[in-house]
Amino acid sequence: MRHEAPTLDERMAERLRALRAARGWSLEALAERCGVSRATLSRLEKAEVSPTAEVLGRLCAAYGITMSRLLAMVEVSFAPLVRRGEQAEWVDPATGFRRRIVSPPGEPLMGEVIECAIPAGRRIHYDAPSRAGLEHHLVMLDGRLGVSLGDVVHDLGPGDCLRYRLHGPSTFETGETAARYLLAMM
Repeated sequence: MRHEAPTLDERMAERLRALRAARGWSLEALAERCGVSRATLSRLEKAEVSPTAEVLGRLCAAYGITMSRLLAMVEVSFAPLVRRGEQAEWVDPATGFRRRIVSPPGEPLMGEVIECAIPAGRRIHYDAPSRAGLEHHLVMLDGRLGVSLGDVVHDLGPGDCLRYRLHGPSTFETGETAARYLLAMM
C-alpha cells in the first residue's frame, strides 16, 4: 500500500496547529489576537480551506514570524542550494497572488528573498507586519505596482527599488498590468 505525502495545505494545517499549541492558545484566543474568525481558523487547521495572503499575514503577525518563515517551516527540510524547480511556491486562492521562496530562511541566517507576482487589478492589504521593523528591499522586475506604507503611496515600475522598514499597515495594488518583483527581507 502506497502512502501519499501530505499536500502543502495539509502541512500548513499541521504547522498552524503546532504554532498555536506551542503557545497554549485556544482557537478563540488566536482569533482575538489575529482578527480571523474561530471558524476560519478551525477550517485552516483541518486543511479544509487554503489560507489567503491576508489571513496568513494576520496569523504571522500574531505569531511574530514572517510569512516566508512560516512557509519554510511547512517545507520538509532546509538546504543551502535550492534549484528553481525545488523552490516552494504558494498561491493565494482569493487573488492569484504568487509567492515563491527563492532563498528559504535557515538558522542562523535571517535574510530571505521572495519572488512575488500579482495579477492585474488586484489589491492585497495587510493590517500589520508579521514582524515590526523588518527591513524590506522591493525590486520591481515587470509591470507596475502601487505600494502603500501607512499613508505614503509609492508607484513602482521595472527596475525601481523601494527600501523600507515595515511598522504598520501595507497595501500592494496592481492596475491594468500585473506586477512581478523580488522582495528581500532581513
